[in-house]
Amino acid sequence: MNSPQLAEVLTNLRVGDQSFLITFYEQNRDLFARWARRRHRLEAAPAYELLRTVLLEFYDQVADGRLTKLPPNLRAYVYGMADEQMRADRTTEVLPVAEAGRRQRLRGLFSQLGADCQQVLMYFYFRGYNFEKVAGKMGFANANVARMQKSGCLRKLYELQWRTESGEALQ
Repeated sequence: MNSPQLAEVLTNLRVGDQSFLITFYEQNRDLFARWARRRHRLEAAPAYELLRTVLLEFYDQVADGRLTKLPPNLRAYVYGMADEQMRADRTTEVLPVAEAGRRQRLRGLFSQLGADCQQVLMYFYFRGYNFEKVAGKMGFANANVARMQKSGCLRKLYELQWRTESGEALQ
């Protein structure tokens, strides 16, 4: 693939045309399944699902500007992303009891937030979206609005935590 085609692919991906990724998936899924079976002992169906998940993550990286040029070897890049995801899925480190309890309390407080706050925080912290992408996903006017919403949601979470801890201390 020469440079003008690479630029055209990126432009098409940024405007939502996923035909390149669909073609890539169709041409490489069987090869990917063989690689996944050898490397991670995955059957064909889970391997296909992993490839779809990785290609969607790749698309998100291009669409929100985290990836500004196509890697020289796209297949190697995609396989690396899949390998990374499989290693992350296997990480099952046991947390100390105190940390596990703290995370459980935070999860409970998080569920008390409104749906919009939960969504904003999930997009920003767990998906790694920048404020422009959060604004687009949430329908906000611009990145500054997304930044203020995230700040307000964190403030609410902090206040919930403070009320819970001070209420526990008084009892």
